[in-house]
Amino acid sequence: MASTTIQVPRETRDHLAELARERGVSIGQLVEALAAEQPTAAQRAERLAADREAVRRLLGVAISDAEFDQARDVLGNLYKIAADKARTARDSAA
Repeated sequence: MASTTIQVPRETRDHLAELARERGVSIGQLVEALAAEQPTAAQRAERLAADREAVRRLLGVAISDAEFDQARDVLGNLYKIAADKARTARDSAA
């Protein structure tokens, strides 16, 4: 694996060195672990899309992204949206 140099203030380097020492890893391994814990905006968006699709499959209801975005109490609102959509589908089928 190729490596590179990152310039940081001395205090930051010392802090990273202490953290790495406490965890029994190198500074490079520590920085790698810290970076892995912080998803990028694209990774967060991908995870959100996957989570929304999982909810749609689990509930069996087509919930739009706009409806997800409007939900503050996500779980409570998802149940309400799903119940409303199921009731509408049942009423139109009758």
